[in-house]
Amino acid sequence: MLRHNRTIIHVELKQTHEHFYYGSVAAMYDDGRIRPLLTIKYQTFRTKGLSEEHPYENDHLVVRKGRLGTIDHH
Repeated sequence: MLRHNRTIIHVELKQTHEHFYYGSVAAMYDDGRIRPLLTIKYQTFRTKGLSEEHPYENDHLVVRKGRLGTIDHH
């Protein structure tokens, strides 16, 4: 079985400690619950260079980039 690593975007809301997971930054920005809390525009966020070593954080949330391991069941 082959292993695949997929990018995952993890968002933690500071006030409620809720966690949300997305397959891309675009999907995160498409969520009306999260977009207003980011406080920066999509293109600006993309240029910040989100990585596993450099999360994005503001007063409302923390955005982390990680890997999701999967197995191919063919």
